[in-house]
Amino acid sequence: MSTRMNRPKHSVGEKPQQAKDRMATVKRIWSYLAVNHKLLIAVLAMVVASSGLGLLGPFLLGRGIDDYIVTKDHQGIFILLLGLSVVFVLHSLSLWYQNYWMVGIAQNTVFSMRTELFEQLHRLPIHFFDKRQHGELMSRITNDIENVSSTLNTSVIQIFSSVLTIVGTVVIMLWLSPLLTLITMTIIPIMFFGIKWITKRTGKLFKEQQRYLGELNGYIEETISGQEIVKTFSQEETVINEFLEKSEKLKKAGYFAQAYSGFIPKLMNVLNNLSFAVIAWIGGILALNGHITIGTIVIFAEYSRQFTRPLNDLANQFNTLLSAVAGAERVFDILDEEVEARDEIKAKKMNEIHGDVEFDHVSFSYDKDGNTIKDVSFDVKAGQSVAFVGPTGAGKTTIINLLSRFYEPDSGAILIDGVNTSIMTRESLRQKMGFVLQDTYLFQASILDNIRYGRLDATDEEVIEAAKSANAHSFIMKLPNQYKTILKQDGSGISQGQRQLLSIARAILANPSILILDEATSSIDTVTEMKIQEAIQRLMKGKTSFIIAHRLNTIEKADQIIVLNEGEIVEKGNHEFLLQQKGYYYNLFTSQLKKQVI
Repeated sequence: MSTRMNRPKHSVGEKPQQAKDRMATVKRIWSYLAVNHKLLIAVLAMVVASSGLGLLGPFLLGRGIDDYIVTKDHQGIFILLLGLSVVFVLHSLSLWYQNYWMVGIAQNTVFSMRTELFEQLHRLPIHFFDKRQHGELMSRITNDIENVSSTLNTSVIQIFSSVLTIVGTVVIMLWLSPLLTLITMTIIPIMFFGIKWITKRTGKLFKEQQRYLGELNGYIEETISGQEIVKTFSQEETVINEFLEKSEKLKKAGYFAQAYSGFIPKLMNVLNNLSFAVIAWIGGILALNGHITIGTIVIFAEYSRQFTRPLNDLANQFNTLLSAVAGAERVFDILDEEVEARDEIKAKKMNEIHGDVEFDHVSFSYDKDGNTIKDVSFDVKAGQSVAFVGPTGAGKTTIINLLSRFYEPDSGAILIDGVNTSIMTRESLRQKMGFVLQDTYLFQASILDNIRYGRLDATDEEVIEAAKSANAHSFIMKLPNQYKTILKQDGSGISQGQRQLLSIARAILANPSILILDEATSSIDTVTEMKIQEAIQRLMKGKTSFIIAHRLNTIEKADQIIVLNEGEIVEKGNHEFLLQQKGYYYNLFTSQLKKQVI
């Protein structure tokens, strides 16, 4: 089987032909299949062989009736049976090989698509994920691609085989009797308009079915992740009703898609039986008048079924193909999304960062309708700590997002060590930054591996040393498997405070030049808070630190405090200076003190 190196090349940021165009989607699926061109040729050869052998069987049978059965030639009948046995065995072998090889091609294709989609997710900017349900994205990686896989396993072969069978059948039928062939062909217009009427409706329904399935998966993932909140507010009945509503939409879309597509085999069976009856009637009259033989009627009767059966298969596969195309469109929609902007061609790789940071008249807006931050300017010397305070929506997190280049400023410049971040490679910049956020994230892996995520080449001894510096070592050693303890997803097996300590250990191990701290001690007990604060102070030593502060008593020692309101800097200075000004910060600080006293 092929590896990732065999995948079709789609340049990062390149906009291929839009997946909304159904034929463009089919062509893009074909571009993945075409990578395995040698195996496809082998499959095609087997399809030709199986189709030819499938046509040969009825022909030999018809000729045998005229030449051996009617004449009672026992030796000829034996030879006929032997020849038919060989044909049927070879036909079965060719079917087995084409299916075996096609399964390999299909699995390699969906492997490539799934890998490319997963890689694309890691190239997309942060704002893409802010607007999407995670469960809905997971549905595209799993359900939609699996839908493509199951279709490729059968449909590609079936379409090739059906086309060849139809062409071969028509050629032989014309050779045997143009009149009977013409009679057989009369069903095609009825079949064509019937299938067209059905597929016109099923295409939209299959696409709608995939969309509702994605929405339902997203909702399920969301409610499972938020079970604690659901139960805390006794909203079980509400979420069940919402689930039923979404599930009902999926049921209706699936019902009508399958019901409409189910008309096709019924229509084909009716036309098939009608064709068989007409051939038997007209053929019998021709045979009685000596125009054709009984064997020819048998051949035509069998070929009429062989003619309508591939048409039936094509119609059924067309519906299956529509479902797969609908899934592929959802995959290609993600692949066509605009990726995070490329680094400049001459972007500078920052092998070392001292930590001098300057915001020079920076403005930015998420929606371009109004500025989230307006004309923000400040500078921080290497090793200093700066805290951002202000109400929700003031722009604190936005400044951090701009500093880490998750977003680019609309105007102004951000400088680190005198170099504009816009000409730095994102990877080298972020490698020099460490994050300790309020919402920690831990992977379903051992504690050792979760801490090592900060620096993958770190030894076990370095990981343990980082854990000791973060005040996490003592609680880790009390766990049953200590550092080899496997955490549940998102670290749900340990307390919030312990998760924070592991997050700090991870940042200590990374040893960043610039540190981002989103208040890590909210909703933490006093003893754990003291451990976290002590670990944070140890982590901040010698690093340029940016703190998003929610509780003002935790930032009194910051070298600089920047007060934001409605995206603008309203005050800045250290704690003592701002209190003396008795302005915005003073009012925030004293109001928090009063609440603590109460």
